[in-house]
Amino acid sequence: MDYLNALVALLNYVVVPATSYGAQLALGALGITLIYGILRFSNFAHGDTMAFGTAITILFTWLFQSWGISLHPLPTALLALPLGIIATAVLLLLIDRGVFQFHRQRKAAPVILVIVSMGVMFVLNGLTRFIIGVQEQNFDDGQRFIIGAFQFKEMTGLDEGLGIRTTTVITVVTAVIVVAALFWFLNRTRTGKSMRAFSDNEDLALLSGISPEKVVTVTWIIVAALATVAGVLYGLDKSFKPFTYFQLLLPMFASAVVGGLGNPLGAIAGGFIVAFSEVTFTYAWKKVLGYLLPESLAPEGLMQLLSTDYKFAVSFTILVIVLLFKPTGLFKGKAV
Repeated sequence: MDYLNALVALLNYVVVPATSYGAQLALGALGITLIYGILRFSNFAHGDTMAFGTAITILFTWLFQSWGISLHPLPTALLALPLGIIATAVLLLLIDRGVFQFHRQRKAAPVILVIVSMGVMFVLNGLTRFIIGVQEQNFDDGQRFIIGAFQFKEMTGLDEGLGIRTTTVITVVTAVIVVAALFWFLNRTRTGKSMRAFSDNEDLALLSGISPEKVVTVTWIIVAALATVAGVLYGLDKSFKPFTYFQLLLPMFASAVVGGLGNPLGAIAGGFIVAFSEVTFTYAWKKVLGYLLPESLAPEGLMQLLSTDYKFAVSFTILVIVLLFKPTGLFKGKAV
């Protein structure tokens, strides 16, 4: 029985939250890796793009709620999500036409585009705070749990309860659908194949009659969709605060680099590697070990390797190690 309790505690505090967090990081890293693979620069404004898309979605969520429109038991934010994606896509296309296109046409070095993206990052950060404020927002208005901890205890008779939140299931299911749709688009459609060809060899793609502006436009639209979906899922699962998304930039870049920048499959794998690493190193293992070890060997301390305040240090460490020993990533993306 103690082994079952240990397993449930491990699922409840490590596996389930890390899976949800990993899906969110994977979607965010996919947007970063698409920009790097197709537009050939690291976009430091991606975290704040997520924040903007989420903020717009929240505003439409509040509007729908004021009209009495809801998706109960699902969050109303899912109904507002398409509008958030559209607004974010329009904004990114305007930014590209007004900022990035100038440097792209002059064949600017990638480091120039990186610096420009930093400027865009600060502008988006300020714009998002101006639109929705700096306060923390909780906009999950649907059913909280599919399985509650007390309900699980009554069903199983175990001491430990397993709580599975509705947002966790929504995150995983949505991530699977979005990733499947993206891979189908890239591998099965004419436009997707054009994007892959443009990424592999820009000059050869131009000779084949592929329109670079169309590729750029579609890329930004896809990135807007990925960023908004990732941001809304993260906000529903936890809460929304603009500065949090700026902080998420580090684990998302770590995810993309670990898998291999420019490799979509690697971005997904990297997201889960980083998420499970962060949760594993910052979880207090006292409860799990208490069930597994004899009472005489039960730990007295929390058995926590790192405080949760240092979870981003885990991402940074992983990023540094990969850059030092395997800069092309686990799935051999483009060299960083």
